[in-house]
Order: sequence, then C-alpha cells, then structure tokens
Amino acid sequence: MPNQRNQILDREAIQSKIKRIAFQILENNYQEEKLYIIGIEGGGAILAKKISQELESISQLKPIFLSVNIDKSSPSDSKVVLSEDVEIAKNAVVLLVDDVLNSGKTIFYTLRSLLDLNLSKIETAFLVNRAHRSFPIAANYTGIEIATTIQEHINFNWSEEGFGVYLE
Repeated sequence: MPNQRNQILDREAIQSKIKRIAFQILENNYQEEKLYIIGIEGGGAILAKKISQELESISQLKPIFLSVNIDKSSPSDSKVVLSEDVEIAKNAVVLLVDDVLNSGKTIFYTLRSLLDLNLSKIETAFLVNRAHRSFPIAANYTGIEIATTIQEHINFNWSEEGFGVYLE
C-alpha cells in the first residue's frame, strides 16, 4: 500500500477533479455531434472512462470511449493501436486523455497518428500536469498542476486499497 504521507489526491479529490473536467469539456463541446474520448492504456484509459461516464450523467452528450495502446517507454518506435476497430468520423472532436502530463512525448506520438483524420479539433485532458515539457503539448483540461523534480514520480493507485495519486 502506498505511503499516505505522500498522497496528493484521495478518492474524493479525484472524483471532484473528474467532475470539474467533465463540466469544462461539456462547456466547450456541448454542440458537438461526435466526441471521441481516447485514453492512453493504463491510468489514462481509466480516467477517460470515468470522464465519459461523468459526461453522460450530466449532459445529453454520448461520448464514444476508446483506449489506445502505445509503448510509453519508446513511443516513437511504437505502433498506436486503438482498442476497437472504429473509423473516427470526419469533423469529429477527439479528446486525448492520460493520467500524467510529463514531457508530452506519449501524447505527441499518439496525436501524430490522428492528424490525417480531418477532425474538427483535438483536445487533451490530464489528471496531473507536471509541466516538464520536451514536446509542444498543452493541457486543455487539468485536474491539478504540481511542481516536481524530474527525479520524482507520480503514481496512481486505482485499486480499492490505497486509491489515490501519490508523489514518490
């Protein structure tokens, strides 16, 4: 179980951040016909699913949830694979979601695979923004921004025991 002293966000705070992010997404996309919410496999996919569920509960939007698999340790050499073989609609909105925005490398290479789809816009959402950017990626929606050293790590525990975000 993670050390409670290093906890940044507990269950209640995470749920509050997800709700706030969902309202912000709704405010900026309430007129959109197609909204795809694509989570980076792992914590990003879990967060994307929770944002999708929250959007469905507060609005008439029916987001289409997908997850994407990319090798985070070597995204430039990795193939981007969607969880379902679905053709993303022309002029749709895509929201890319990951748990932590650090260097921007994973999102950058995921975005690169979507650029030829003729989308109306692409937005990004992260629960934690560390702001250690090496790639030109900005967060449209952020749960929390924290200053960390490059040696520190943000860890998520999505299990019932120790559910939360931790600085290690």
